[in-house]
Order: sequence, then structure tokens, then C-alpha cells
Amino acid sequence: ELKLKNKEELQRRFNLEINADIPLIGIVTRLDSQKGLDLITCVLEELLIYDNIQFFLLGSGEAKYEQYFQWIRDKYPKQVGIYLGYNGKLANLVYGASDMFLMPSLYEPCGLSQLISLRYGTVPIVRETGGLNDTVHSYNEATGEGNGFSFTNYNAHDMLFTLKRAINFYHMPEHWNKLVQSAMAQDLSWKSSTEQYINLYRNLINEE
Repeated sequence: ELKLKNKEELQRRFNLEINADIPLIGIVTRLDSQKGLDLITCVLEELLIYDNIQFFLLGSGEAKYEQYFQWIRDKYPKQVGIYLGYNGKLANLVYGASDMFLMPSLYEPCGLSQLISLRYGTVPIVRETGGLNDTVHSYNEATGEGNGFSFTNYNAHDMLFTLKRAINFYHMPEHWNKLVQSAMAQDLSWKSSTEQYINLYRNLINEE
């Protein structure tokens, strides 16, 4: 219920246009090729020009990525905010303020950021790899099932298509509100995992 206040605070703090209706895409990550940043740098400007979005990145890492995000921020200062480094409180604000959380990883054995974003009601957009594929299920508008959006191939335009699909649903509250509620309802705690392990061991014992 505080997402709009969080969004306004992030927009104000980083001199973005204060507008609740503009979809805000957040990312908190290490700036490394593993995290899919090559896909983002390939299509981000196109999104900014044609889809009226805002983008916020918190992270640090390889110089080429830091330089790119500084450049894109300077070119689109009302749409792009960046914080190079790590700040725990700001990271929480990014999760709380963003409408979508982008994780287009090349590989991701587990992944924590998508789990955090789900708890914050921030809809994850991920590539179907490793733990991301295990925890984020693409929205099906026909059945209402799903808790985010995903794409399979490590391809910038596949990611762009998926982002545009998410943005389209963002402007359809009857779908978006359902997605947010589904995201926040996920039980990804150790309690759930523990029960699955116990059932697995019981099945093995019974087979013997």
C-alpha cells in the first residue's frame, strides 16, 4: 500500500519526473556480464524513447557498464536514475518503489533479488535460467496464472518484447493488480522448502 509513496520518494530523490503512472523498472545488481547487462545496454534507449518508462539501477562493477549507465542517465535525466555502489537502505527503496524488477541473467544458479521483489509486490521480469526459472512463472492472461514475466533465449529483442508485454499489462489495472497480488502471495520460505525435502525423504523410505 506504500508503493506509490516509495515511488514518489525515489523519483524525487534522483530528480526523475514525479509521475505515478509511468512504469518504473528497477534493478539491483553486480555490474557483470553474467547479469545480462549486455541485453539491457542494447535496448534500453529504445525503451526510453518509445515506451515512456523510467529506469533505476543500483550497483557497481565493470567500468564499461558504469560508464554506459552514467551516459544514459546524463542523456535522459528525467527517466534514468543510477547509484553506483551499494546502499542497503536504498536497495530496499528500489525494491519498494519499482513496478517491475529486471533480471535478464545469462546464468543464475539461485537468485535472491527476484524473491525479494516478489515480496515487495514488484513484478519480476527474468530470463528462464536456473533459480529464476524455478521461482518466476510467466503471466497467462487467459487463466490469470503467473507471478511475473519471462523469456527463454539470451537475446536482447526477446527481452525487449517481454518488457513491452509487461508494460502493456501495467496500463491494464485489472491484470496488473492480479499480478501484484499473486507475486506477494508466493511462499518461497524455508518452511515450504523443508516440507518438500521431508516429503522427498519419506518417498525414498517408502520405496525401499
